[in-house]
Amino acid sequence: MQIITNPDEMRDQCRALRASGQRLGFVPTMGALHEGHLSLLHAAARECDVVAASLFVNPLQFGPSEDLARYPRDFEGDRAKFEAAGVKLLFAPGVEQMYAGPSLTFVTVESMSDRLCGRSRPGHFRGVTTVVSKLFHIVEPDVAYFGQKDAAQAAIIRRMVRELNFPVAIVVCPIVRASDGVALSSRNAYLNPEQRQAAQVLHRALARAEQAVSQGERRAQALVAEARAEFAREPHARLDYLEIVDPDTLEPVDDVSGGALLAVAAFLGTTRLIDNVVIPPQRNP
Repeated sequence: MQIITNPDEMRDQCRALRASGQRLGFVPTMGALHEGHLSLLHAAARECDVVAASLFVNPLQFGPSEDLARYPRDFEGDRAKFEAAGVKLLFAPGVEQMYAGPSLTFVTVESMSDRLCGRSRPGHFRGVTTVVSKLFHIVEPDVAYFGQKDAAQAAIIRRMVRELNFPVAIVVCPIVRASDGVALSSRNAYLNPEQRQAAQVLHRALARAEQAVSQGERRAQALVAEARAEFAREPHARLDYLEIVDPDTLEPVDDVSGGALLAVAAFLGTTRLIDNVVIPPQRNP
């Protein structure tokens, strides 16, 4: 595996691979790799001739009071995992390589970036779309892989790619969960044992709403009430949002018959976790 920090060198190496006729898959990450990240790398390895990845903790997507300074970093551990997963090119720039000076140019999907996590974290999705657009210009992949856990992020990136005519296919891979149902996240490392136990409420709440759908409930308001009732039983979790939205536009929906995204964010102590389920379109009886 080749580790590259210079954007121009990364672009040249990726272009050489594509010029030789190889299909290039790309997985952008902020490191602290877990099985969720590895599932993206494995999907890229199955579907592409060569895999590139990035490791960059992007300061633009962290707010002033968020966890940029303590975000988990383990370069040597991550390097070994990237290599074991078959990554050929690892782009690992510093902040000075990605942002040479004060940022004056941003990419924003205006109609979506203030929804779900964007409402709770102003500027977060602007930071995501800005860095992802830069990475796409540097790597120029054929396919890029993202996780369903970050469903709003995936929807916003799909819209950005479509509207800015990026020649890249976006693949969204399923959520990977621990045995207790908690979605894998780099931030799970912040949780103490009591908070880790309480974190199960996110998945339980989603599962309770899914059960109601399977029993015929289609009203979004009723499904949200079912999920909120599960949170009411867990005193160690503080709900940030719990919403049912269109999975492509992130706009609220009143009825899930045509398909929907049930998304949740909650605080366990000072740690904020997210999770979601996709409710598929319902067949007519």
